[in-house]
Amino acid sequence: MSRHALITGASRGIGRETAAALAADGYNLYLTCIRSGEALFEYAAMLSEKYHISCVPFVGDMGNADDVETLFRQIPDLDVLINNAGISYVGLLSEMSLSDWRKVMSTNVDAVFYTARLAVPLMLRRHSGKIINISSVWGNVGASMEVAYSASKGAVNSFTKALAKELAPSGIQVNALACGVIDTDMNRHLTAEDMELLRQEIPCDYIAKPTEAAQMILNLLRAPAYLTGQVITLDGGWT
Repeated sequence: MSRHALITGASRGIGRETAAALAADGYNLYLTCIRSGEALFEYAAMLSEKYHISCVPFVGDMGNADDVETLFRQIPDLDVLINNAGISYVGLLSEMSLSDWRKVMSTNVDAVFYTARLAVPLMLRRHSGKIINISSVWGNVGASMEVAYSASKGAVNSFTKALAKELAPSGIQVNALACGVIDTDMNRHLTAEDMELLRQEIPCDYIAKPTEAAQMILNLLRAPAYLTGQVITLDGGWT
């Protein structure tokens, strides 16, 4: 029986590698991005040809309810929702503009609500489904100079736990993956020296590649139904 997954923020990093992992596992995919449309369409075509699956790209803002509704008009069935789209903001809270605050919350929190509220009815029809929200260790412990990002990921964690309780009787699992330092574009503002200092703090003694996060997501999709409402940390023992 065919399986269908939606991955937001799939043009790069964790989302891109997760798309490859799920395609290799036989999932038909819906992939989104907000800017890199040409790259996403090329990637979708490659995955479709290589793995003989359906792969539908969509360019839109998951923090915009209208865009999400347009996307879901193309999705008749859905087994898996992976909320990966996210942005960070580094700087003093007192110097953060209102528009920057709103942008972080829209992308990191509103998008999770917009996609979940439309995905859940599709999953309820089958009395099954899996939702995985990509979070961060800063959602657990907070980070100086990243107050908005930390707050947004803390909200994602609480959203995950609450929705899991709401949907567990219907056979739908909801979990979050709180990532530590992953080698993605989100960390490109850091210098090589900064990255080296981070590496030295991590007990595993290296910075993870997006493929490791993708493998963990695939493991969560294969986990027993009893695993729900969890915020699972993937950080090499850092926090």
